[in-house]
Amino acid sequence: MIDGYRQAWTLADATLDELPLDSVGAVPWWPADDNAVSLHHALVRVVSDTQRHAGHADIVRELIDGAVGMEKDDASLPASDPAFWQTHHQRVEEAARSAQ
Repeated sequence: MIDGYRQAWTLADATLDELPLDSVGAVPWWPADDNAVSLHHALVRVVSDTQRHAGHADIVRELIDGAVGMEKDDASLPASDPAFWQTHHQRVEEAARSAQ
């Protein structure tokens, strides 16, 4: 799996060295009438998909070892204080209502 990722990384680097971001290619597994994509669009998709799936892996890891957050002694999570959450909820609710 790691070797496959390294091969994809090498190919991606070569592609970025050779082509401008507005180059258009095709994603073969997308529908033929909607598979044209710029290199820029493809890069954004890869970054987005990578962070999303890395987040999934982190959730699985948290379920396995019970640890949360970025560091053992600092969960980087918001306070569990009910007053914090009430204030946070009110702030989000006000923002949502003002955006309507």
